[in-house]
Amino acid sequence: MRDLTEDVVNTAHNFVQNMQQYFDTPLDYSIESLEEIDEMLDGLGARRTEMTEDAFFDLYSMTGCYVFETARRNYGGQYFWIQEEQQPGLAAGHPDFLVVIKVWEKVKGRLIKGEEDNIPYYIAGYKEHIEIGKTKPGYHVTIV
Repeated sequence: MRDLTEDVVNTAHNFVQNMQQYFDTPLDYSIESLEEIDEMLDGLGARRTEMTEDAFFDLYSMTGCYVFETARRNYGGQYFWIQEEQQPGLAAGHPDFLVVIKVWEKVKGRLIKGEEDNIPYYIAGYKEHIEIGKTKPGYHVTIV
């Protein structure tokens, strides 16, 4: 079985290779690049009903891997698999504190619900809760 981190990193890399041509700025795993991702999702949200279930899953999971990897590279964390939800999570701070995000679910929500699931805001929350955790041993939060 392949390593989950390797899978997420490779999927994010493939996403960049396949999608860069559609973006005005580089997909360079910077926090700023998440604005471009959010705009892309905004544009595709209205078209999701035209997608097959498999295409919709591919879109949110591949985009989610890029968002995950951007968060990990900028703020840290380790990937883990959430068996009951069949999706990865990213956890920072263990063992002193724990901040968990589930990006696939957030990207899927962005496509379905729109602006209320803003991706840059979500990742800013990850950073904010990590900073809180650094000052409060035992702090635990899952950001949904």
